[in-house]
Parts: sequence; C-alpha cells; structure tokens
Amino acid sequence: MDANNFLMGGGGAPTAKFPAPGTTVGGRITEEPKVEQQRDIQTGEKKFWNNGDPMMQLVVTVQTDQRDPSLEEDDGRRRIFVKGVMKNAVADAVRAAGARGLEVGGQLFVTYTHDGEPKQRGFSAPKQYAARYIAAAQSELAPPAPAAAPPQQYAAPAPAAAPQYPAGHNPVTGQPVAQPAGEPPF
Repeated sequence: MDANNFLMGGGGAPTAKFPAPGTTVGGRITEEPKVEQQRDIQTGEKKFWNNGDPMMQLVVTVQTDQRDPSLEEDDGRRRIFVKGVMKNAVADAVRAAGARGLEVGGQLFVTYTHDGEPKQRGFSAPKQYAARYIAAAQSELAPPAPAAAPPQQYAAPAPAAAPQYPAGHNPVTGQPVAQPAGEPPF
C-alpha cells in the first residue's frame, strides 16, 4: 500500500472480476505494476508454497469503462491480479507486442477464455486466459479499445456500375445531346 492510500483510507482500485468465459477486463495501465505476496482470501494470511517460498503475484491497475453503482466514486480503475495461468498469458502478450514488460500508459486486456481440466477431485476447473498488450509507445497512437470481441467486419457496398449511354447522350443524365448539323455524334 502506498503512503497516500494509507493516509486517505483507500485500499486501491476494486479487483477485476472474471465471472464467465468471454469476460474481458482491461484498459490503459495507470500505475506502475507491482509484485506482492498472495494472501488467503478468507483469512488474509500471506500464502506460501510447500517449500516455504512465498506465493507471488503481479498487481496491474488499469482504467476500464466498468462502473459498479454499489461503490462510491467508482472511477473505473480495476486491479488485475496476475498469477498462475494468467501470468503466462500476460507474458506471452508482452512478448508478442515486442515489449520488455508492462508499463504505465500501455494497454493490457485479459480475457477469461474457458475452464481447464480440474487437477484435483472436488476442486473447480482452473480458469484459462488470453491477453493482449499494447506497449505505451504504440498505445499513445491508438485509443483504448476493449478486446472482448474481435472487431466486426462490415462489407462495403459494391460501387454501382456507371450506366452506359449511347454516343451523343449526356453521361450523367442519359439525355440526348443536340449535335450541330454535319458533324458526327462522337
């Protein structure tokens, strides 16, 4: 937690939620991404691997167009907790963008694509993700655009064929043009 959030009582932006396959959360990165230790959702205790190493995660705050009416002064910022399978998807997106990492001003979009196979009986299937990243330099040139659905393709109407009129007719109106006597109608 940074000093101003502590002072002003803010706990940061709300957590990004991925309730169903197809859900995308993303936008322009508004704060320097930070690495922190994961916490147990129920107890708040820090989480560790079996060997005693801390379980880490990357916290990325993005500006979205989402607003939750139950939150006072919701400005649309959401924190994406990047860990597990999502970490691999985000790393692949950063590499595909030709970037060296996430940066303020870049755009990150994460989509919950489907459920994987449960690894242990009685547990929910793990969520699978895809991500898209636009580096800050390119992001300045492109307005934010969600990655929820591929851009729709619209077929441009075929140009109308120009009407063909016989020689001696106006090519726009099709009306006969008076020709001076003795001259061919070319």
